[in-house]
Amino acid sequence: MSEEAKKHNYDASSIQALEGMEHVRMRPSMYIGDVGVRGLHHLVYEVVDNSIDEAMAGHCDTINVWINEDNSISVLDNGRGIPVGIHEKEGVSALEVVMTKIGAGGKFDKDSYKVSGGLHGVGVSCVNALSNHLKATVYKDGKIWEQEYEKGKTLYPVKPVGETDLNGTMVTFTPDDTIFNITTEYSYDTLAARLRELSYLNKGLTITITDKRRQDDEGNDITESFMSTRGLPEFIEYLDATREQLTSGVISMEGEKNGVPVEVALVYNTSFSENLHSYVNNINTHEGGTHLSGFRRGLTATLKKYADNSGLLKNVKFEIAGDDFREGLTAIISVKVAEPQFEGQTKTKLGNRDVTSAVSQAVSEMLTDYLEENPNDAKTIVQKVILAAQARHAARKAREMVQRKTVMSIGGLPGKLSDCSETDPEKCEIFLVEGDSAGGTAKQGRDRMFQAILPLRGKILNVEKAMQHKVFENEEIKNMFTALGVTIGTEEDPRALNLSKLRYRKVVIMCDADVDGSHIATLILTFFFRFMHELIEEGCVYIAAPPLYLVKKGQKREYAWNDDQRDMIVKNMGGSAAIQRYKGLGEMNAEQLWDTTMNPEFRTLRKVVIDNGTEADRVFSMLMGDEVPPRREFIENNAKYANIDI
Repeated sequence: MSEEAKKHNYDASSIQALEGMEHVRMRPSMYIGDVGVRGLHHLVYEVVDNSIDEAMAGHCDTINVWINEDNSISVLDNGRGIPVGIHEKEGVSALEVVMTKIGAGGKFDKDSYKVSGGLHGVGVSCVNALSNHLKATVYKDGKIWEQEYEKGKTLYPVKPVGETDLNGTMVTFTPDDTIFNITTEYSYDTLAARLRELSYLNKGLTITITDKRRQDDEGNDITESFMSTRGLPEFIEYLDATREQLTSGVISMEGEKNGVPVEVALVYNTSFSENLHSYVNNINTHEGGTHLSGFRRGLTATLKKYADNSGLLKNVKFEIAGDDFREGLTAIISVKVAEPQFEGQTKTKLGNRDVTSAVSQAVSEMLTDYLEENPNDAKTIVQKVILAAQARHAARKAREMVQRKTVMSIGGLPGKLSDCSETDPEKCEIFLVEGDSAGGTAKQGRDRMFQAILPLRGKILNVEKAMQHKVFENEEIKNMFTALGVTIGTEEDPRALNLSKLRYRKVVIMCDADVDGSHIATLILTFFFRFMHELIEEGCVYIAAPPLYLVKKGQKREYAWNDDQRDMIVKNMGGSAAIQRYKGLGEMNAEQLWDTTMNPEFRTLRKVVIDNGTEADRVFSMLMGDEVPPRREFIENNAKYANIDI
C-alpha cells in the first residue's frame, strides 16, 4: 500500500493505545484543568496535597515550598517518606510506581489514608508527566533515596545516596515549557494564598513558602510561614478583618456527626453580602453541594426557631425567608469525606447525600448552644435578619423593575447602548466604556457587526457598601443588566444569576489607563463579583489594555503600554522622539482605538478569573469596604506595584 493510501486508511493500526503518562502529556487539560496559569499552579497543589495527606493522617507537621531561581518548585515534608521497597505487582520500587503510574498511591488504600486531598486522584505522577525534569528524594529508614525523571520517564532505578536521621519526602520539578507554553513563571502571591488557606484548614501544620527569585532589603529570600493553632475561627478572623462584626466573637464547632468530621466557623457583620466558603478534604468546593445545603438548613431552622420562641418576630408583618438569615454572614464549612462524590461542571460540587444531615445536625447543635449562652448576640442577629427581610422586599420590587426592562426587543434596551448586528452570543462582545466621549470614539472605531458599546456615566455605585435594593435601583447597573440580557433571583435563591439569555459571551471593561479609570474598573469588577459571579466563572469577563503612550519620530509610530516599553522604543528610534501620553480613551481617534485596543488581531484582553474565592472575597472587602486603615496600608505597601489578581 502506498504512503498516500496509508494516510486515508482507517484500520486496527490506526488505533493508538496510550499508556497513562503518554495520555497525560497528550491531553493535559483532562487532568489539571488547563495548560495556562491555573494549570501551572495546580502542579504545585498536587505535590503539596501528598504532604497534606501525611499531615491529615497524623504523620507530618511541617511542609516547606520553594520557588527556585529557575522557576522550578521544591516541596519538602517531614512525613513517613514514600515507600522505596520493591512493589510486588510491578517489580520495581514503590517510589517509581507512585511517580510513573497514573492512579497509583497510598490514598487508595484505606489503611494508609482514611481521607485524602487532591481533586482528581492523579497526584504526583501527573506532575511528573508534565515536567521537563523531576527529582524525588526520600528520607526513610536512616537512608536517603533518590530517583530522577524526564517527561515522566525514569533516568535510573531508585538508589541510596546517603544516610540521614530525617524522615520525609522532597520533590523538585521543572514544568515542561512545551506544554505550558503561555508561561512557566510562578506567582508567589497565588501560591502563598493557597498555602495560607491550607494552614487554616489543617491547624497545627506549619507551611513555609520561600521565593528564591526575590530578596528583601536585607538580601534575604522572600519567605512567609503559616501556622494556625485554632483553625477555622482564625480563618474567619483573617477573612473578616476589614468588616465590622456584629457578634462578640466567632461562633465555631468541631466534631464528628454520622461518621463525618465537620468543622464550622461563622460570624455576622454589618455588610449586606453573604460569604460562604466550603471545603471537602481541603478542596474549595466553590459550587457548593450537600455540605453547604446542610449548613443552610441547620442555620435557617435553628435561627428561625429561636426567633419565633423569643417573640422577636411578633411585630414583623412580612415573611422571613432563608436568605434573610444569611445576609452579613461570613462562614466556612469544612468536612472530611472518605469517598467524596463530586458533581458539577468543574467537579467541585459535593454530591454525598449523607453529609447533608451530618452538617445540619452539627450546625443546629452549635447554634442552639451559642444563642442560649449569648442572648445579646442572639438578639443582634435576629434584628439583622429582620432588617435583611425589609431590604429584600424593597430589593424584590427594584429587581422586578430590572426584569421588566430586560427583554430581547430593541425597545427594552438601554438608550445609550450601540448594539451589534450579529445575534449569536458566542460571536458577540460588549465594551463597557466610561463616559460619553470615550463611548463615542469606541462607537466610531468598533466593528459594528459583532461589537456593542455601552457607555457608563461616571463611577458606578460601590455595591460593597450598598443595600441590595439600592443596587437594583442604580441606573447604570440597571443598564448593564438590561444590555447583557441576564436576570437575577429565583424563588429558591434570590441571588442566583440566569445566563440563559446572555447576549454577549465577551464582556470587556474598557476604561482609561489612569487612576480614575482603574477605580471605575474596580467598581465594575466588585459589582460582577458580588452580583454576577457566574459571569466570571463562565470566563465571560475581560479587561481591555489601552496603550499609555504614542511614540513618534518622522514617519515612525509605535505604541507603548508602560514606561519600560516607551523607553525601549525611544532608544530604538535613536532618541529625541515625540511622546504623546494618553490621559484617556477619548484622546485617541477611532482608528487608533481600534488598532490598539479593539481589533481582535492585535489587542490584548486580560481575562478575569477567580484563582482563590476566599482571597478574592477578602481583597474586595478590604479595598471597597468601610474600613480605611487596611486599605491605606495596602496602598502604601503596593503603591507602585499594585496588581490585583482576582
